[in-house]
Amino acid sequence: DAVAGIVARAGVHAEIVTIPAGESSKSLTQANELFTRAIEMGLDRKSPIIALGGGVTGDLAGLAASLYLRGVPCIQVPTSLLAMVDSSVGGKTAVDLPEGKNLVGTFTQPYLVLCDITTLDTLPKEVFEEGMAEVIKYGMIRSKELLELLLTDDAERKRERVIARCVRLKRDVVAEDEQDFGERQILNFGHTLGHAIEREMNYKLFHGDCVAIGMAIMTRALVRDGRCPESCEKILEKLLKKYKLPNSTELPSERILAAARADKKRRGDSITLIEPKTLGNCVLVKTDFAELARLLELGR
Repeated sequence: DAVAGIVARAGVHAEIVTIPAGESSKSLTQANELFTRAIEMGLDRKSPIIALGGGVTGDLAGLAASLYLRGVPCIQVPTSLLAMVDSSVGGKTAVDLPEGKNLVGTFTQPYLVLCDITTLDTLPKEVFEEGMAEVIKYGMIRSKELLELLLTDDAERKRERVIARCVRLKRDVVAEDEQDFGERQILNFGHTLGHAIEREMNYKLFHGDCVAIGMAIMTRALVRDGRCPESCEKILEKLLKKYKLPNSTELPSERILAAARADKKRRGDSITLIEPKTLGNCVLVKTDFAELARLLELGR
């Protein structure tokens, strides 16, 4: 209502469309309902769609905006930490299929992203903590300084600084590789296993919790394999504990691997894994599924 009021005071008529909370709304069925509503409202090529909410809302509305009339402007107004630092930035839009997460989508940059950090005060603490998984990810892949800040200070108290730092990091990565063919894949640290766990748990776990588990398993495996310094595991585990994020799962390995094979990042019989080499520095490594299975067992 507050956003609709702001739009109305600017002399623009807006309609509010709500969707059910949760990952189940990231579906072709829900997208089709948005298209139908857009037609009923008479939206034209210059009519923007404002995505007000968390990652699910942003992904769904972004996809609908990119496809309706071959593309209308999308304004992202993320209200959760995860959406502010990650999903609203970079132009990825998608919905899920029964076979896997984010399998239907586009690369379409938003017209504007507006982060009002006061919206974080309206959310349960566990939703903020979930978003910290993506914040920690940015530190692991690109910023030792961010890791040090997260260790020595309270991220919630320094949230404006933390959010701005993460957005800059993602902007720089996306500018190098918008279409996700190379360097942008570095942003997937923890996501190959994380998405598989998320799917196998029927999305009952937060996305951030699953990413945290994926990062922890992969880092432990690489340390035990002698390919990563112990400091990476030590700092990661310390941060996950500080921000109340999980580091393991009881799901059977075969179920995780089967779900990973449906990952959109798969190329034939291989997948690109993101391996930490030092704090704040990760590299891309092409890996077959036999090696992924070995690493999964090693990191559990």
